[in-house]
Amino acid sequence: MSVRIVLVDDQDLVRAGLRALLTHDPDLAVVGEASDGASGVTLVRRLRPDVVLMDVRMPGVDGVEATTRITSDENLTGTKVVMLTTFDTDEHLFDALRAGASGFLLKDIRPGPLRDAVRTVAAGEALLAPSVTRRVIEAAAAGAPPGTDTRLEALTGREREVLAEVGTGRSNDEVAATLYLSPATVRTYVSRLLAKLDARDRAQLVVLAYETGLVRRSQPRSRT
Repeated sequence: MSVRIVLVDDQDLVRAGLRALLTHDPDLAVVGEASDGASGVTLVRRLRPDVVLMDVRMPGVDGVEATTRITSDENLTGTKVVMLTTFDTDEHLFDALRAGASGFLLKDIRPGPLRDAVRTVAAGEALLAPSVTRRVIEAAAAGAPPGTDTRLEALTGREREVLAEVGTGRSNDEVAATLYLSPATVRTYVSRLLAKLDARDRAQLVVLAYETGLVRRSQPRSRT
């Protein structure tokens, strides 16, 4: 079954380029396009695609607001949003992640990594590996004072440890190796964290780890 994709970008050339790249492989299908956020939301509600590639900056309803409308729609829980941006330091990207986006891509991404990224998000993972994602989150969340957020009070000590590792961008296998757990056990902990913290996906867990001060700017990570 093909991954069904909707493109939302106000530039015709960008949409045409993405469409050409994404229809190269038979397991990917662009099922719709929109040139602004408002019409994009309407289209997504009608088509219910697996993945939406959403431009951050658009006139009228921008990508952040459109993402909020999509991720808050109970009928679109299976739809994942990936933000598209020209700048890796775009200050709106953190707001988009908080709104429920599963990650973001630069518009100059190469064809192979673009297709792989769409498949990754469609499979339920978040696009958190690039170091630029860490810079975006750190820049927006660095000012959050530790110890003032109560969202972690319901977590056990082990759940906090897992969240801290997830917050640094580590995969389940990396978390398992660090905490001496099995990957299956880590997946169970991640599922509990999503439920307890009312987080849409792994990307929101990363944001929350920074916002609550559980992960700080000086904390190391295992990959770039």
